[in-house]
Amino acid sequence: MSEFPEKTCDISRLVSHPKLVAATLAGKKTQQRRDGVYAYPNETFDLEGVTFVVTGLKQERLGDMTEEDVQAEGYPSLAMYKDLILRMHKDMTWNDDDLVWVHSFQRQA
Repeated sequence: MSEFPEKTCDISRLVSHPKLVAATLAGKKTQQRRDGVYAYPNETFDLEGVTFVVTGLKQERLGDMTEEDVQAEGYPSLAMYKDLILRMHKDMTWNDDDLVWVHSFQRQA
């Protein structure tokens, strides 16, 4: 995958929190932002016996997130997303200019 950097983590850790797994299985979560690359396009991962395929990977600024993006992350609002992210990552501060990798995925047909 020459257009992307080396992975920083295994694809099996892309979506791992039980609530996010449930949202993904329900079709409410189709994106995951990470500070590194966990998967490349066309790779697959399984959640509770259901296979998902990574459909896209791009880098973007946290400040570029839209309400639509937040809903694709499985959250109802940007304010709630920010609050939960900052509580989950105790040492993190929200900086609109921080870059993250956006992994898009869908249930495999």
